[in-house]
Amino acid sequence: MSRDARAPHFVRSFERGLAVIRAFDAEHPARTLSEVARACDLTRAAARRLLLTLADLGYVHCDGRSFRLTPRVLELGYAYLCGLDLPNLAQPHLARLAEQAGESAALCLLDGDAVVPVAAARPRRVMAATITVGARFPAHGTAAGRVLLADGPPPDCALLEGDPEAGVSTLAAPVRDRGGRVVAGAALAMHSGRMSAVAARRDLLPHLLAAVARIEADLRITDPAPGAPLGTATRR
Repeated sequence: MSRDARAPHFVRSFERGLAVIRAFDAEHPARTLSEVARACDLTRAAARRLLLTLADLGYVHCDGRSFRLTPRVLELGYAYLCGLDLPNLAQPHLARLAEQAGESAALCLLDGDAVVPVAAARPRRVMAATITVGARFPAHGTAAGRVLLADGPPPDCALLEGDPEAGVSTLAAPVRDRGGRVVAGAALAMHSGRMSAVAARRDLLPHLLAAVARIEADLRITDPAPGAPLGTATRR
């Protein structure tokens, strides 16, 4: 939302506080006060007040020079994930898929122009690819994102070599509700070079589609609540 279009109720300080939290990521797990101020386009004084407030609330820790997020920030996303029936419904199917395929499995939702894994499972194999629940990737640059963006009969699946996770290729298929609407993308992630595209489709696609069928079968005994967020469902 542009600054000119913001409603009278808009709380700018809250926006700035969220920006400070988002300034920390995998590439920047720790930042100095000056780095946070630059990343958020804030004055040092404003950044300091926000960081100290977050520290008082338990969301940020300071070691004297650098600031880091604390595990408490997980509470912010945990409430959302707990409110979703679909990830919980899909989790056992993802675990079974990961063991059958020998690769990491995930369920992904579309959030604007990004795709977000909301559930994941790893096989017992040590060298399996890592899928981080809650991470965000450009939807058009991932296999799961492409099947979600298509939201139509094709494609039945998508294979993308070289997803944003360096060295990882992904095979994905759409998950549809009882009305045929694409509500999620199920994906298998593997280290690039582990197998060819032909081998992935031959050896992994049957397992992926079988898992999707099991998830969709469970979805058929639920009805989406009118106006509910993507991925939620209400049991009869």
